[in-house]
Amino acid sequence: MSIDVLQDKIRKTKNPSMIDLSLPVAELPPQLVAEEGSGAKAYGRFCQELLERLKGIVPAVRLSFTPFAILGPEGLVQLGDVLKAAAANYYVALEAPEILSPMMAAAVAEAVFGSEEKLWPCDGLIISSYPGTDCVKPFLPYCKDSKKDLFCVIRTSNKSAPELQDLMTGSRLVHTAAADLINRFGGETAGKCGYARVAAVAGGSSAESLRILRSKYPRLFLMIDDIDYSGCNAKNCAAAFDKFGHGAVACMGPTVTAAWKQAGTDGADYLDQAAAAAERMKKNLTRYTTVL
Repeated sequence: MSIDVLQDKIRKTKNPSMIDLSLPVAELPPQLVAEEGSGAKAYGRFCQELLERLKGIVPAVRLSFTPFAILGPEGLVQLGDVLKAAAANYYVALEAPEILSPMMAAAVAEAVFGSEEKLWPCDGLIISSYPGTDCVKPFLPYCKDSKKDLFCVIRTSNKSAPELQDLMTGSRLVHTAAADLINRFGGETAGKCGYARVAAVAGGSSAESLRILRSKYPRLFLMIDDIDYSGCNAKNCAAAFDKFGHGAVACMGPTVTAAWKQAGTDGADYLDQAAAAAERMKKNLTRYTTVL
């Protein structure tokens, strides 16, 4: 019942936010790399210490294979360790490797959701919806039978996203056509909170898009992505929540994880700066959205 777990954690903390721990090693406090002697170890330590410091402040975290994988085998070991640590206190979403074929979709679904070894423990997996139906379907049995969550990206927040995602296709925009597809998959996976375990990832740059998605798909849980981007803000995010402040979570990355850089410090206080930024994020979100 993972979506239910996420919604419960949001209600308990009164904080509808998720922290994305994805960060290039070049953005880490420099003393961590110097002390650990390798980028992979420094990144692992960075994530572990943030998990401990943000405990009780935020209900959920997001990780990705990519920043760990580019650090080599040692990076993937660190990812497994960080996921295990995160599972103790947070709802955990994991961004999958790029999936471009049904064969790889089935392999990823089995490795992450089906393996008894639990190399990559997480509550939900993030994939792109754009390869189409046959790259989404391999995950659906795990949503239905194992109560896992699938977050399908339908719209992103980067400046060039409208070039493709907001094109018209018939009477619909491309990203709303993707939402139609994802919404159909969630029919048999609704949890006690009323939201399906097949969910959507939508950029926070367009309040109108979020408003339409919330109105048209009342059972589609929304992960509001990248609210660090210019044009994304807490007021926009409010459009994604229902009248009870449910049905969505807002995801932020460098504004929290690299808050020390924005504060102009040397990085020694990065944990305190991150905690303060996470508290500000909560305050901003709940200014426009009341979680009941």
